[in-house]
Amino acid sequence: MVIEGKIYENLKEMVSPDHSILVVWDVQNALVNGIFNRDQFVSSLKKLIGEARHHHIPILYTKITPLPFEYESGFRLYSSMKRYGVSDPKKISFMKPGSPESEIYTDLAPDDGDMVVNKNTADIFIGTNVELMLHNAHIDTVIFTGIATEFGIESSARSAGNRGFYPVVVEDCVSSSNREMHEAALKVLKTQAIVAQSEEIINTWK
Repeated sequence: MVIEGKIYENLKEMVSPDHSILVVWDVQNALVNGIFNRDQFVSSLKKLIGEARHHHIPILYTKITPLPFEYESGFRLYSSMKRYGVSDPKKISFMKPGSPESEIYTDLAPDDGDMVVNKNTADIFIGTNVELMLHNAHIDTVIFTGIATEFGIESSARSAGNRGFYPVVVEDCVSSSNREMHEAALKVLKTQAIVAQSEEIINTWK
């Protein structure tokens, strides 16, 4: 039962194809090849994407697309220098547009009709028109998949909830290079969002 057209009481209502979108977050070669459970992750996500297409659920891919050096924030440069162990920020070349590492992993690639959004933060709504797009399409539920759980997935799921969307995180379709951080992020997300297995979601679509 949907109360006053707003409150969904169970997973089936929340992820109904008529008001949901599937987000495939940053499944770029450099990230997919570095996660701890690549084969399982790719298999589960590929199946979920196929089922979403079968049920005509819109799919939105994101791609890390760094800003030119002179337009990047000091904090983001500082964070990247620490992460990649460099002392000169101009030597950071992560996800350079057009490089093989920046391309979407072949087995999970977009199809005709899927959307691809370039972004440069760990929040799907910052610096993009995604919120406007979702409102225009009458989307209530954002189903999150992709990499990394403790970065863009957690940040964007929280942000979606703060904006009034139902944030659903697919537990076996998110991952990270750091298993401990991935599991810690999922533990937190279970208190802040809806966390479900891909098979649970697929079964609601049948």
